[in-house]
Amino acid sequence: MTRADVNDVPRPDARLHFGVFFQGVNHWTIWSDPSSGSQIDPASFLRVARTAERGLFDAFFLGDGLRLRESEGGIHELDVAGRPDSITQLSALAAATERIGLVSTSNTTYNEPGDLARRLAGLDLLSGGRAGWNVVTTHNAWTGENFRRGGFLDHADRYRRAEEFLSVARAVWNGWAEGAVAASADARSWSVPGAVGRVRSRTDHFDVDLAPTLPRGAQGHPVIFQAGDSGEGRDFAARNADVIFSAHGTDFDDALAFAEDVRRRLRAAGRPEDALRILPGTEIVIGATEKEAEEKARWVRLEQVTPAVALGIASRLWGFDLSGRDADGPLPAEDPVVAAYDGKFGTRQLGETLDTVAEWRAKADANGWSLRETVIELGPQRGHVGTPAGLAEKFARFARYGAVDGFNISPYLVPDGLDDIVELLVPELQERGVYRTAYTGTTLREHLGLAPVA
Repeated sequence: MTRADVNDVPRPDARLHFGVFFQGVNHWTIWSDPSSGSQIDPASFLRVARTAERGLFDAFFLGDGLRLRESEGGIHELDVAGRPDSITQLSALAAATERIGLVSTSNTTYNEPGDLARRLAGLDLLSGGRAGWNVVTTHNAWTGENFRRGGFLDHADRYRRAEEFLSVARAVWNGWAEGAVAASADARSWSVPGAVGRVRSRTDHFDVDLAPTLPRGAQGHPVIFQAGDSGEGRDFAARNADVIFSAHGTDFDDALAFAEDVRRRLRAAGRPEDALRILPGTEIVIGATEKEAEEKARWVRLEQVTPAVALGIASRLWGFDLSGRDADGPLPAEDPVVAAYDGKFGTRQLGETLDTVAEWRAKADANGWSLRETVIELGPQRGHVGTPAGLAEKFARFARYGAVDGFNISPYLVPDGLDDIVELLVPELQERGVYRTAYTGTTLREHLGLAPVA
């Protein structure tokens, strides 16, 4: 897109927002490369956060894991294992950064609202209004085994609990009135009498009676993020969230359809269309030429989808253990085992259709692909590949036509995986007028251009 086209698009003044997702646990982070660093060393978190801040990113996102992932009743050994408590790590980063938002992925299924709301309020105060909360639920029984009640909630119940949880959290954040703290040493008491209200809530999931211990932070409330892609998840985001993540950020038409669906849900929820930022997750591979970028992307996929990973993905599709097979050989001749999901197997994706396997077989036969090559070609696709200028043009189109408000970037290498994006892509975006050239606010809410909290 050229500057001459700007007046012909719906959102000529659109600006992209970037976040970085420190994934920690998954096979997409290439741990085996010599340039890869530790996934649990605080220096890795700091390096990524400071690089993102140098690139004027809106936020640094940190996943939280209450239990190591499991498969077939054992530890899922193909993961890059180990994640610190997210709020603890983000609190450390608050002291080592100045502007970038700090977003904790924290679970509503196995936390309690009064406690988590207090810890998030603490992060918001400590960071000067840069805290965010990625509201997630958990579907698996093996995480529940960490807790006395065990088990897992049905899909609909998870979102009902999450909505009740968020309502209590907001009441906690609103618990202190403006001017609650004495403005003068001559005041009769440190806090103004009656300025701190109690939070009482009795619902299907909670029975809360507490007095909040902290005032509002500089941005009012931590910014709320949400990543559910089901109908219930999208409705939850439309009613409650400030930002929604998605897997709809690679194909333009798919991204635009997702954005339009979310905006319909916002209108139905009585909220303005610009109340929610849409930030699909993506991976970005950059090369000096298109050929170089494609070659690098091929290398990335080969490093991510090792023979063991390919067999693990195929095992979840077929529904039985293929770990003893040859990943560079043909696809299994056996039909898949299709079973109902019972919450016991963590990463195993049961219930895939025979049609999916038939498609894999047909394309593998037509192209002469091995099992590993089939997984690479037909498995989950990760994002965008190209030159800095080509990607900048592509992303400008996504933003100016309202398909996205930005991207949440997952680096394939830690801690140096953002360097090309910050040093090569960001300047091209700035030249096209679709990316900030400086931070203009101090809070995460200001970075995202969100309305103040009432």
